[in-house]
Amino acid sequence: MIKIKNLEFSYGKRKVLNGVALEIHEGEIFGILGPNGSGKTTLFRILSTLLEPQKGAVDWLGHDLAVAASAVRRTLGVVFQYPSLDAQLTVEENLRCQGALYGLSGKDLVSRMEARLKTLGVWERRAEKVKTLSGGLKRRVELAKALLHDPQVLLLDEPSTGLDPRARAELWDFLLQLNREKKMTILVTTHLMEEAEKCSRLAIMDQGGMIAEGSPEALKASVGAGRVFVATTEPTVLSKLIQKRFQRASFDVTGGLQIEHAAPRDFVLDLIAAFPERMQIFSVRQPSLEDVFLEKTGRSFEAEEKVQHAKK
Repeated sequence: MIKIKNLEFSYGKRKVLNGVALEIHEGEIFGILGPNGSGKTTLFRILSTLLEPQKGAVDWLGHDLAVAASAVRRTLGVVFQYPSLDAQLTVEENLRCQGALYGLSGKDLVSRMEARLKTLGVWERRAEKVKTLSGGLKRRVELAKALLHDPQVLLLDEPSTGLDPRARAELWDFLLQLNREKKMTILVTTHLMEEAEKCSRLAIMDQGGMIAEGSPEALKASVGAGRVFVATTEPTVLSKLIQKRFQRASFDVTGGLQIEHAAPRDFVLDLIAAFPERMQIFSVRQPSLEDVFLEKTGRSFEAEEKVQHAKK
């Protein structure tokens, strides 16, 4: 449905997309997971026709995105990371403005507005100004606006930004229902692991490139072994001791060390016997998407988020 071929983009001398290549299939929820600064937003801006590719190409439902942006926009519904509603207008007025951009009017526009707003549970709020709504309700109106013209693809950039956990859960319940009932193709960028887990298929971005792709289950299975987490106040010292004693590498993570092992429960007993005085807490778990990122980059996802935040 969408083919992205060797996409490159730079801001001056800083390259933010470096040979991105993806294929997105009809009817799937495709997630692009990456820490802030990984290139997700630039890729989103290209796919939503706000930026032109500098190198490479995007085939979008048979259209060359670089030369047929208008045709692409007719197939696309967009929910931006930051609000695009006019806070001084009512819910209904915002949707009427959106409808006018797509040539919708009269009874057709009214019926579309009613259907979308009722589905999203905000029909009764249609006469209220957007500025009076909660963050979760505003997000619902954003979705109604994006779906007004019946797009074939729904593109969302960090859709949970600013939402509390309940509103975030409600948003994803609706997206999953939309995908299940309407077979709508949904493309979403996110830096949240729990959102990425909900996607049919996923690409993980880092420093402008794609480092892994597949279903969340397949990606986690690819890293194989279980994980042992050891809480310690001496991560550097303990890491060297584990390497010397067991010839096994460990990774620094928040609060301690993480070690991969095919038999993690047995390995915990070995660690306790070898270094009881250097460890406080143990935990054993199955691989996660965080582990996939760690294996591919040698850095923890959380640590990279903090680095990018500090750069801002």
